This record gives sequence, C-alpha cells and structure tokens, in this order.
Amino acid sequence: MEETISLKELLQTLKKRLALILAITLTAVIISGVVSFFFLTPIYQASTQLLVNQKKNDQAMLNTNELQTNLQLINTYNVIIKSPAILDLVAKELGTGLTAQQLNGKITVSNESESQVVNISVQDEDPTMAADIANTVATVFSKEIVELMSVDNVSILSPAVVTDGQAPIKPQPLLNIAIALVVGLMAGVGLAFLLEYFDNTVKNEQDVEKNLGLPILGVISVIDETKMEEATARRQARKTKARGETVGS
Repeated sequence: MEETISLKELLQTLKKRLALILAITLTAVIISGVVSFFFLTPIYQASTQLLVNQKKNDQAMLNTNELQTNLQLINTYNVIIKSPAILDLVAKELGTGLTAQQLNGKITVSNESESQVVNISVQDEDPTMAADIANTVATVFSKEIVELMSVDNVSILSPAVVTDGQAPIKPQPLLNIAIALVVGLMAGVGLAFLLEYFDNTVKNEQDVEKNLGLPILGVISVIDETKMEEATARRQARKTKARGETVGS
C-alpha cells in the first residue's frame, strides 16, 4: 500500500522537533560567529592597474586586427606577471623573506573584458604589505617587460593605496553567520525528518492500522491521573455524606 504524507503530518513533525531544529540552528550560528570574529585572520586586498597602450604608426590607423593582437598580448602579460622572472625580482626588492611561490599565491591578475587595462590584486594579512607588493609587481613588470618582449607600451594607471579604516575583504562575519543560519536550519529540519522516519514506535491507533494493516476494533482511552484522583475524591465525599445522613437518621 502506497504511503502518503500530508502537509499536516509534516507540520506536526516540525512542531514536534522544533526544539531540536532551533538548537542545531543556534549552535551553527554561534560557532560561525565565534570562528569568524575570533579565529579567522582578516585578509586585506590592494589593487593596482596597468594600461597597455596600443602603439600607433604614423602611416597606419588602428584596425580590428591590431586591437585583437593587443588583447592577446595582454593575456601574455598576465602570465608573465606571475612568472618567476618577475616575482623573483619582486621578492628581492621587497626584502621581506617572501619567496616567488608565496607571492604567486597572494597575487591575482585579470583584465577587464575587451579592454587594455590589467588589474593586479594582492591579498595579505597586512594592508600596507598588500599595497607594497602590488605596487612593486607593477613597477618591476613595467621595467622588465622592455627587455623580455622589447616593448615599452606598459604604464601604471592606478597605484595601490592604503585607506584609513580599510575593511578586510574576508572573513565576512555577517555573511558567514547568514550561511550558518541557513545551513543549520536545513540540517535541523533534515535531522528532524530523519528521526521521524526511523521512529517506529506506536503512538496512536492510526500507527497500529498503518503498520499492521489491520482494522481498529476498539480503543482504550487514556485516563488522566488527576481526573482519576478527582473522581475518587468525589466518590469518597459522597460515601462520607451518605454515612453521615444514615447516622443522623
């Protein structure tokens, strides 16, 4: 026999396990908040921009093929910026003990879509260090590219700067807490339904009929002990009153 679950049963399950769901959700939110505020190290980001200028010949105008070639050249620059040829010199100039490999993990190079602007972003625990790395990479690259590719069409468009009260890009505690709230709620609801699914105890006559497939012939009502005591007390009072009337007569 195919089993169907009504919306009422689902709501009853959620109501029954509401304390469990709230406990799991609250625990997830608290853990996320504590970890985000007290254990995760803030990471700051600094960015600089390079402009790749298209060389123009006096006798020729800029055409589509030249523009496409220039955009392909930007992709080549993106690779060269993170190469050991550049980062070894950056590490040496910074003098902070960072290796080229470590710098590579901090640097992200990208370019705006269909533009000649290259973005160099650096993430570090120290905002000043992030800005220094970004500016040093841009400076070293603009100098070394002259010898590497015999071109001098790269200029620094916007150097990286450190602003007062600069906020870290990660972690984002509020976002982490919101995610933990959703995940904790989903985990709590899932666990509630899972516990209900594996709960095979018989709670009412409907469970007997569903599990055994037999019709219900009768139901023994559950009598409240308080009501039992009240009924007993009333009977005892009546008996006492009846004895008193018998003695009086």
